[in-house]
Amino acid sequence: MPQQVRGVVAHRKGEPVTLETITVPDPGPGEAVVQVQACGVCHTDLHYREGGINDEFPFLLGHEAAGIVEAVGEGVTDVAPGDFVILNWRAVDGTCRACRRGEPWYCFSTHNATQKMTLESGQELTPALGIGAFIEKTLVHAGQCTKVDPAAKPEVAGLLGCGVMAGIGAAINTGKVGRGDSIAVIGCGGVGDAAIAGAKLAGASTIIAVDMDPRKLEWAKEFGATHTIDAREQDVVEAVKELTDGNGANVVVDAVGRPETFKQAFYARDLAGTAVLVGVPTPDMTVDLPLIDVFGRGGSTKSSWYGDCLPSRDFPMLVDLHLQGRLPLDKFVTETIPLDGVEAAFEKMHKGEVLRSVVVL
Repeated sequence: MPQQVRGVVAHRKGEPVTLETITVPDPGPGEAVVQVQACGVCHTDLHYREGGINDEFPFLLGHEAAGIVEAVGEGVTDVAPGDFVILNWRAVDGTCRACRRGEPWYCFSTHNATQKMTLESGQELTPALGIGAFIEKTLVHAGQCTKVDPAAKPEVAGLLGCGVMAGIGAAINTGKVGRGDSIAVIGCGGVGDAAIAGAKLAGASTIIAVDMDPRKLEWAKEFGATHTIDAREQDVVEAVKELTDGNGANVVVDAVGRPETFKQAFYARDLAGTAVLVGVPTPDMTVDLPLIDVFGRGGSTKSSWYGDCLPSRDFPMLVDLHLQGRLPLDKFVTETIPLDGVEAAFEKMHKGEVLRSVVVL
């Protein structure tokens, strides 16, 4: 039978979120109901609340989550009740043109649950990124459930569901940072620090953190930054070059997503280097670059979607690295909060006071 649970809803653009009673249907074919144990508060949830994604209100917020599969629908074989899973927003279909050419991390036809969760009034909810995990139990497509080692704590494992995976993947999967490489990361919030942690895992020798907040630069050192640049006091491009024998970094990750930071990333990379955009810009932002510079500097500029990750491959591997003590996921958790603490967490995130607030249920 359908269940009634508590969840966090954004009803209108810019208005504070509210805790509501939500009806979760039994899973249909290909679907699963997951008891959410923890869910990180991500900037994307705030973008939904502010109308920056679309206007399909009301939104059921939350997507960076881990929990236990409670029930599955007909035809589900990859996960079963009792499995500990991280939720992902890229449930690969396996048949689209990207999947057919062997690049499933670009899947253009990902799955979401067919049924809708609703308010008590019967009004349908739009779940953030097809997940909606600021809730006691959520309905998702079974392909959005990635089984991982249950020895990991939910509040740290769930972070791989979005921000941490985006950052690690931007460095390793998109930027292809390797042993002995140099990398600069512009913006040292959760995603940027994850890129730094990923670069350290990959064996980069020079890892440069760039930010305007001294507190964030100190956080970056904890994840492996070998050098820091305060963008308020130094020219970012020149400072990166000074730390890389005058050449620029092999890879520069823009974890902010603004025209000025993207230009810094473009010019702070070495000739034939790689600039990676993982920070999400707003639709009105544009970049003006001399075309001769695009040609003359060589290399590549790339955007990184979800860290170009394949959840079934990357989530279990990264959880294992965490359990081995090689990936400090726990350092991303600034605070744990109850379900009714999301609005206050948005304010702290907006002020840059936290890497991650995590709802624990």
